[in-house]
Amino acid sequence: MLAHHVLFWLKADTTTDQKSAFRKGVDSLEKIESVKSFHVGVPSSIDRAVVDTTYSFSLIILFEDMAGHDVYQTHALHLAFLDEFRSLFEKVIIYDAI
Repeated sequence: MLAHHVLFWLKADTTTDQKSAFRKGVDSLEKIESVKSFHVGVPSSIDRAVVDTTYSFSLIILFEDMAGHDVYQTHALHLAFLDEFRSLFEKVIIYDAI
């Protein structure tokens, strides 16, 4: 199993409509055939010093293996998402774990 966790910080001037479109774009990634488990979220209201709530969206995808991850990275839906929404990112951090 490979866990792919992506944290997105959207630019401060991102509109509500752009955020909504971004969320729909992220949700579309679940259709990629190598995705085994999928979760999109926003920061929770948990207030603890060790909890980072500065990001805009969190995406967690589980793949069966590295090959599934590799399919995802080059899939047309993923590439289209990046092309359409990359301009909204202020920052992106990815944590991959096996």
